[in-house]
Amino acid sequence: MIDLHYWPTPNGKKVTILLEECGLEYKIVPCNIQRGDQFTPEFLKMNPNHRMPVMVDHDPKGGGAPISVFESGAIMMYIAEKVGRFWPQDLRGKYEVNQWVMWQMANQGPKLGECGHFRRAGPEAGDLSYPIRRFTDEANRLYGVMNNRLYKNRYLAGDEYTIADMISYPWAVNWKAQGQDIEEFKYFKRWYEEMGARPGVQRGMAVGSDMAEDQSKLSQEEKDRRVKMLYNQRARPVPVA
Repeated sequence: MIDLHYWPTPNGKKVTILLEECGLEYKIVPCNIQRGDQFTPEFLKMNPNHRMPVMVDHDPKGGGAPISVFESGAIMMYIAEKVGRFWPQDLRGKYEVNQWVMWQMANQGPKLGECGHFRRAGPEAGDLSYPIRRFTDEANRLYGVMNNRLYKNRYLAGDEYTIADMISYPWAVNWKAQGQDIEEFKYFKRWYEEMGARPGVQRGMAVGSDMAEDQSKLSQEEKDRRVKMLYNQRARPVPVA
């Protein structure tokens, strides 16, 4: 059994797509990041970076105590290695996938996240014309990277469907909110539609669709608490022994 500490964001959905594609048994442990579940002492023991998802495998390969893994890319490598699917282990194939997984973690996810953040921010945030332009342009560049890659390859790592595709798809779903026109990227669009038609991808993307909160029912005090907790975070102090 695998426990997945999860909230339905692109980073969480990367992992549920892989779990569904593999047909593995897993249990969702809700981690409401809007409420602040990621800052509890219990969660911080699993992930000192206080971000979800976190995976706990209670039946690791080779036996022994449960294994806890944080960071979506590392989780996906762990699962793919465990089941022996979607991550080739020959030297060339493995690193073809690895570089695209790292590209997603270091480029696509963070930059598209910043793009969405600034484009959603309200007038109380001040003049955001520069960061909006900066990250919308960077998003466009990254879609172009994928488009050029998919011009000559069916999938990101070549001719084989791998975790490189699964990890990149959920962040691409919101292309319109990121200020992009999918018609500009013909080869990306072909890949995007093919990915979205896969039953495993559809099931993985649907996980947690019933978790949404009705923000209108929150008190103003709770809304203020969440804003203070989630924005402008700084270093957490070392725990007192």
